[in-house]
Amino acid sequence: MKHIDFYLDFISPYAFLAFEKLPESLLGLSYSVSYKPVLFAAMLKHHGQLGPAEIPPKREWTYRQVAWLAHQQGTALTLPAAHPFNPLGLSRLAWACAGEHVATQTPNRYVCESIFHHVWQSGLDAADPQRLLELSERLQPQTDAGSALPKARLKQATDEAIAAQVFGVPSLCVDDKLFWGLDAVPMLRAYLDGDAWFDGPQWRQAALLPVGTARPTAQSAQGRAG
Repeated sequence: MKHIDFYLDFISPYAFLAFEKLPESLLGLSYSVSYKPVLFAAMLKHHGQLGPAEIPPKREWTYRQVAWLAHQQGTALTLPAAHPFNPLGLSRLAWACAGEHVATQTPNRYVCESIFHHVWQSGLDAADPQRLLELSERLQPQTDAGSALPKARLKQATDEAIAAQVFGVPSLCVDDKLFWGLDAVPMLRAYLDGDAWFDGPQWRQAALLPVGTARPTAQSAQGRAG
């Protein structure tokens, strides 16, 4: 049986859609999943990227596309009152709900589903303190979401993801393979089905392709100016 590490951030509509689609997409396979909330913003900072919602034209396209994708896959989706928002409280709550042994367990599917629905099916302010309190009362976390342990587990999961070369959410990792994005779920299915393509040269060669040219970064430009 294969094990999947599912790295997610509740701020991401693509993570929500992949989360909803996964059981149907992997129907009939034997697998287990660890759901691991991370901080997408920390990944963006590490890799020197902007998020989709930080580029105005891309932001508008993102909301249009996810609305279409939700319609296409039959998933109810209503944009929150404002986006992006600060997902920290939601992510810490998820980790606080990770069973009696928060230090070693991960949030279960019910917890993650409840938080995703809180964000992507209500049309309300996802970060509203009163709504967060009501959600916490419903989920009954094993420990205080504001305590040191959930904070540490969230940071640990984010650091773990970055060390595994994860650069965005959703990312699904199994064996030594990383599958990024909603549109990679069928690819994951093929791998778990034993498709021989993954043992061929194309997977390996992707990492060996030389860089022909690179756009100067702000840091490198500053170095030349100095």
